Amino acid sequence: MDFNDTPEEAAFRQEIRDFIDKELPERFKDAGGFGFGGGGGGDMRSRFEEMKEWRKKLSDKGWIAAAWPKEYGGAGLGTMEQFIMNEEFAENRTPPVGGMGVSMIGPTLIIHGDDEQKDEHLSRILSGEVQWCQGFSEPESGSDLASLQTKAVRDGDDFVINGQKIWTSGAQYAHWMFMMARTDPDAPKHKGISYFMLDMKSPGVTVRPLVNMAGNSMFNEVFFDNVRVPAKNLVGEENRGWYIGTTTLDFERSSIGSAVGQRLQVENLIKFAKEHKDDHKSTLGDNETLQFELADRLLETHVAKMLSYRVVTMQARGLVPNYEASMCKLFSSEMSQRIARTSMKVAGLYGQLLNDDTDWAPAKGRYGASYIQTVASTIAGGTSEIQRGIIATRGLGLPKN
Repeated sequence: MDFNDTPEEAAFRQEIRDFIDKELPERFKDAGGFGFGGGGGGDMRSRFEEMKEWRKKLSDKGWIAAAWPKEYGGAGLGTMEQFIMNEEFAENRTPPVGGMGVSMIGPTLIIHGDDEQKDEHLSRILSGEVQWCQGFSEPESGSDLASLQTKAVRDGDDFVINGQKIWTSGAQYAHWMFMMARTDPDAPKHKGISYFMLDMKSPGVTVRPLVNMAGNSMFNEVFFDNVRVPAKNLVGEENRGWYIGTTTLDFERSSIGSAVGQRLQVENLIKFAKEHKDDHKSTLGDNETLQFELADRLLETHVAKMLSYRVVTMQARGLVPNYEASMCKLFSSEMSQRIARTSMKVAGLYGQLLNDDTDWAPAKGRYGASYIQTVASTIAGGTSEIQRGIIATRGLGLPKN
């Protein structure tokens, strides 16, 4: 891997830095490495509202989906330019925009969608007019996603969908869902699935939020009772949805911004521990073991960054990361839990306080909230077991059984 920017890349990096310095709203500049917001998490709708100003500035530059081809509303940037942008945005803790629309269903439609689908959806994804959610996991089909049982039966110009999805992030705010459903119950499980786009206002759709341990309702149950989906909303070929779905997951697992964010989180933790080593908010003191643990966490964030560099190097060469992206996801998600555990050790018993309105809560309750929220890190987006299976079979060539 070449770690040096070309002169053109260096100039682009400086352009991004200048833009962030000038245009990023002040309220987003002090997020402590956690993203914006305090320990309590806040509500997603208010976040969408406060992001409008930032989104407009990015849109004016063509940077909402900078790597999308220009004919689809992107800036047509190359892979390395997109990587540089993501890296600089992460270094400056800029809040992300676009969500699943930009990062998942948009790229999937560019590859697999027809012209009508692209014309209808891509521009609205870029404008932020439409928010998307993902309908993959089911109560009995999580890690073994191909065993999903939500059914879609052809009826004239429609498919009629019945079943249930779960762990559906942001479904209570989403306008549309991209989802997989079984269209051929007699086919082998991977070959009888189709990929659909579903309007969340369709009759028969019921969304029920699920409150997690941190008191937030990011996840939802979604029920489908004879929901009619026009056949034009089928993406790709009928019964080939599994392979389209894996494309979507590859986009999700190829994220290269999280390693920088995690490094900033650890650096803030170290700074916090030093500043509060003599008061109730930190247990650092002369604890050498904890100091070594903080050093381990910081080194691990640099390992994660190298794994991300490997992914972007492959993308720049026209290759599609598969098990390499799973390595990034596995290492990053498990590291997030280690960082959260170390944070709680630094904060001690006071780290259990989640209320950011009291001076007794270290870092405004962020460490306790992070500890609870990262429980799901090794489940969401594909469990650690699934990632290890992909690495073993596709990376190491080991047998599946």
